Parts: sequence; C-alpha cells; structure tokens
Amino acid sequence: MIITTTQMIQNKEILEYKGIVFGEVITGINIFKDFAAGIRNVLGGRSKGYENELIGAREKAIEELEKRALNMDADAVVGLKFDYEVLGADNGMLLITCSGTAVKLK
Repeated sequence: MIITTTQMIQNKEILEYKGIVFGEVITGINIFKDFAAGIRNVLGGRSKGYENELIGAREKAIEELEKRALNMDADAVVGLKFDYEVLGADNGMLLITCSGTAVKLK
C-alpha cells in the first residue's frame, strides 16, 4: 500500500476515490516519563521517553489507517495528514489522528 502526503502519486493514475480514511491512537504518558521530562524542561535537552511514545503512537495510527483503507479495497492513501491533541483531566493522554483519502489505482 502506498501512503503519501501528496494529492497524487507520480506515474500512477487514480481510478476511483474510495473515501476518507482515519487511523486513531490514544496513549497515556506515565509518571516516570513525566518526571524525566520535567527535569529536561528545567535543564534543557530532549525527552526521549516522550519522543519514543510519540513515534510508536504515530506508527500505530498509520497501521490502523492502512488496515481501514485495505478494507475499503484501496491501493493507496493520498493527502495524509496528522493531528495531535492532549486529553484528560490532567492532560495525561495523547490523541494522534491521521487521515487521508483512500484511492484505487490503475
């Protein structure tokens, strides 16, 4: 399956637009990552714990999107975009949503 942020795929013709497809993941941030991030916030530097959590959640959202596109009999997804939201009473959850248009290629 081809997944791209562009509206077209080079050297491919879109025959049919199957519809909008989504992938969503909600992940929690644990106390140890919060503690380490708090220290880095004061001292400076990157938070590997948060970065790894974000990378994993983004990959899972793409996997979910791909499964749903395949269920629509699509060959590709064009126009992929991501949205991120912080959720929960204490902002302890992260929602990652990706969306695009499922298409059938020639």
